[in-house]
Amino acid sequence: MSKDQKQAASAQDQSELDPFEINFLPQFEQGRGPHEAFVNEHGVVIGDHEYESDNSPLEQWTAETDPEVMAGDEWVHPYKDIGFQSAENRDYFEKGIAPQGGIFTHPDKDVSFDPGESTTKQKEDEA
Repeated sequence: MSKDQKQAASAQDQSELDPFEINFLPQFEQGRGPHEAFVNEHGVVIGDHEYESDNSPLEQWTAETDPEVMAGDEWVHPYKDIGFQSAENRDYFEKGIAPQGGIFTHPDKDVSFDPGESTTKQKEDEA
């Protein structure tokens, strides 16, 4: 058994004690994935909070490493991600309260159109 497999097995035994887990509503648990730590296709343990794995690109990072190698769902644990601890995510996943709209928008900027085209309001103003 490799070091990564041993870490995954150890983390599986302690999954109910994990400080990063939240109490998901039933509708968010369906089809979500494993509660326990797992080894992704790159041989890296996800969900053990050790953050050091022999096969991790982080352990072999160079100036030539493309950050895209660590993009995608295979690098995020479906239950044990620190991002679930934010107030907005806890409200949504534990209480079903949808996030407030507009908090990441710029009221004076309309980015919903092609920059080469003028908006309807601009066309009306020009008329």
